[in-house]
Amino acid sequence: MSAHLQNPRHSHQSHHAHHHHHHPARPLVAYRGTSIFAFLFLLASFVLFLLVAISIPIIKPIYLFIFDFGVQEGQPQTSIATDIRFGVWGFCASSNLNLPTVFENDGSCTSPRLGYDIPEDLLALTGHPELANSVLKGLTVLLVLHPVCAGLAFLGMFTSLFLASHCMSILSLLITVVTAIVSSVVLAADLALTIVARDRVSNLTSGIVTVGWGNGVWMVVAGVACTWFSVILLSAVACRCCGYRKYYRY
Repeated sequence: MSAHLQNPRHSHQSHHAHHHHHHPARPLVAYRGTSIFAFLFLLASFVLFLLVAISIPIIKPIYLFIFDFGVQEGQPQTSIATDIRFGVWGFCASSNLNLPTVFENDGSCTSPRLGYDIPEDLLALTGHPELANSVLKGLTVLLVLHPVCAGLAFLGMFTSLFLASHCMSILSLLITVVTAIVSSVVLAADLALTIVARDRVSNLTSGIVTVGWGNGVWMVVAGVACTWFSVILLSAVACRCCGYRKYYRY
């Protein structure tokens, strides 16, 4: 009789456990505030990384660094390139007659491709063809990481909506940590590239040519910061998931 009384309760618990384990995953079920903030941070990272990944010559106003060829005082304005801006897939050259603005660039641009080279005839227009051998060496390997960062940020953004699941919270944290590390490496490479190019070009041209940061570098800085903020938020959730298996619906 005792066994008979216990069977319904045992059956109910088994049914409840079975129902719990097979509950369909839905976004924003638990840790809603953390999910939303992590999602927004990762969304910002994704958009920033994506825009940089399709920078010059695809989105012409966004570039990683710029070569500015100084113009002597009194020198007449000509079509000779005085401004070369480099992106992930190519570069655009402009003269004093068509200098780019914040929102547009009417200069002559290369076709988008990975592993682009600077044509010597283009550099010859600037009067400094020797720059061809001192710029962009080994750059293509690092540039391909820009779209990789965007893809990782998108995956992290998607998984951050399902923090009620212990596995998904851990997966989201791992993806976001990898995104933060890869994007930090990309940022360091962008900074190092510009600094090295600045030193080499300045020495090679006696300061006539200057190298400056592009707006794409600052976009990567903002994206990296947003990604690390997401790591902090998701780490807090992952730690709570490790200590508490229950979550609260709110």
